[in-house]
Amino acid sequence: MATNERRTAAAVSRTPEAEGALKELFISEMKDIYWAELHLVKALPKMVDSATAIELKHVINNHLTQTKNHVIRLERAFESIGEKAEAVKCEAMAGLLKEAEQLVDETKKGTEVRDVAIISAAQKVEHYEIATYGTLKSIAATLGFTDAETIFSATLEEEKGADAMLSLVAENCINEGALLE
Repeated sequence: MATNERRTAAAVSRTPEAEGALKELFISEMKDIYWAELHLVKALPKMVDSATAIELKHVINNHLTQTKNHVIRLERAFESIGEKAEAVKCEAMAGLLKEAEQLVDETKKGTEVRDVAIISAAQKVEHYEIATYGTLKSIAATLGFTDAETIFSATLEEEKGADAMLSLVAENCINEGALLE
């Protein structure tokens, strides 16, 4: 059965209970990532301060600007579905941010090894965000929340871009430099 046929069949056989349960999960995931983004706005400047390479500082600063916009977008997404923006602690992000702090603490200040650790921590965060925004985009499409789908699609692409930039910086200069320290 083709994808469009499955979607049509699913739309016809939807139950209010199932749709309500999916919407509830969707809102829960939005609250989770909203908390994560709010805490990233606080954590990213610490990563910038801990980094040595100018290129890495630049990539993280650019993503900090994007992250502030992600918070605003999430607020718009909540509004678009008639919900109040609310943050609920994201245990996964809390753990990733704690691990990031530990990695920084366990590496020597001013070294490219620390920069590698920062990139590692930042990419773990990006991969979590990519997974979350991909899921939110898909669920928004299923529920017919086109404004939210558009918002999550834009954010998803920025998260993928940030991940790619971190890889580029690591592969073009920082990893090799760390090997030489």
